[in-house]
Amino acid sequence: MKTGRLKLKSAKPQSTEPYHSLSLVISFPFLYLRFSFGKVKISSLPFIMVPNLTLTAPHEAENQIEISLKQSLLSLQPSLKPPFSLTIPNPDEYIQLNHAILHAILTQPHFSKTHIKHLHAIITDGYASFLNILLNIAHHLYPKLLGSVKHQLIWVTDEMIRVSGIGYDALLISLLRQIVGGDFSDDNLWLCEKLVTLLLDKWDCLLEEVPHVLCSGLYVFLRVLADHCRVNGEKFESLKRLEVHFCVKIVREEFHLCFKIGRDFIRLLQDLVHVPEFKSIWKDLMLNPCSFNTLGFSGVSQIYLTRTSSRYALLRITPEMETQLRFLLTHVKLGHQKRHLMWFTRKFLNEPDKETVVVDIVRFICCAHHPPNEIIQSDIVPRWAVIGWLLTSFRKKSYIEANAKLALFYDWLFFDEKVDNIMNIEPAILLMVHSITQYVEMTNTLLEFLLLLVDNYDMEHKDIIVKGLSSAFRFLESKSVIQSLDILTSCPTLSPSLKEGLSRLLSSGKPESSKGFLPGMF
Repeated sequence: MKTGRLKLKSAKPQSTEPYHSLSLVISFPFLYLRFSFGKVKISSLPFIMVPNLTLTAPHEAENQIEISLKQSLLSLQPSLKPPFSLTIPNPDEYIQLNHAILHAILTQPHFSKTHIKHLHAIITDGYASFLNILLNIAHHLYPKLLGSVKHQLIWVTDEMIRVSGIGYDALLISLLRQIVGGDFSDDNLWLCEKLVTLLLDKWDCLLEEVPHVLCSGLYVFLRVLADHCRVNGEKFESLKRLEVHFCVKIVREEFHLCFKIGRDFIRLLQDLVHVPEFKSIWKDLMLNPCSFNTLGFSGVSQIYLTRTSSRYALLRITPEMETQLRFLLTHVKLGHQKRHLMWFTRKFLNEPDKETVVVDIVRFICCAHHPPNEIIQSDIVPRWAVIGWLLTSFRKKSYIEANAKLALFYDWLFFDEKVDNIMNIEPAILLMVHSITQYVEMTNTLLEFLLLLVDNYDMEHKDIIVKGLSSAFRFLESKSVIQSLDILTSCPTLSPSLKEGLSRLLSSGKPESSKGFLPGMF
């Protein structure tokens, strides 16, 4: 008889036993059990159980990527043991076999060398299919992967670099994105150590084949190193030495890669000037640029005037953060964003150390999320409103808040309409203008910070900064992002000294020194 998914049947009598036993076969997804009744013993036919890749909460549905891999392994498990079949699979079978081998590699570490040899034997597309599913796992599943699976993921990534698999660069960049800023957990520090070690071990190969991965690694480790240098403890020391060694190696030996990053390289480097190795680099950048032996490089002003690609801003936002932020800025209506922002804070900014991520989020919103006109003209929550909320979310005034404001204004300092994107500077001006009516203190604070940057950020290149700021204001006005700059220069609720400083900047391009200084910034 059949009842749901339970099947009760009569078993064949054995010649030495005068009775009939009953077998109960219980079937669950990827789990098959067979019990014998009569002698009440487990059948000689073992159950088949496919290991999990992820740790999933009871209320969460299983991810389709993991389901697909499990199904492939379940159907092809007998084929994964030597001797391997010499039959050439059709395209669908080839994809399924790639999936089955990958699942086996990730969940059977003791047999991973056997499985990888099997993979090498059947590959016909340069590992493109294998790396595609591996990339999906790293991008969508990494935070939930079991610890043993993460270890195997790094191992198989190393193997893909060794064989120059098609797309291994995207896999490395996806893994770099999984490093969380301000997170000092053992799991996050382990990932930092494994990736910086991998980049160093594969240096020559990466430099020759995919130098942009080293650029990405430099951007990531300059950023996280700033966090790591602010904490003490034995567990950080060896990691910090590795990160310093990697970053200094690129800057000293392959400076042209730093040049490719653009102005954000300088923004990140300034947070590390207290580290002796980087203090020396900073000194050479300012006083001895020829020491970097890079053809065509004459000084830091060239880097200032080189816009940083939006792909770098994505590097410091995890894929999960990116998904949530893009949903907020694409689907949530203005006035309904508070509960979404509160949830985001509890999820990603729930500890004081993690507030450093706000700097990266501001940079991401300015540089990497540029909504189309349909969104801009709709009632969807605008970018400036989210940034304004983030700037007021800090538990206390600190260098993090100052760095977040710098991230907001950084492209203003060196703006050139022929090179830069107006969408990078739009959120700051709209935040200042829209805050005037109800939150004028926000406008005052941002304008004061901007004038302080003119006088204190880099006195050797003040002329570049004055020109950049003046150009940014005028370009925003000419493109009707704001109706007129008089909104700021003639606003009765703004500080008179700030209005005067802004007017001088706009009229002559040479503002007098502003009073005040933002502590801890420079």
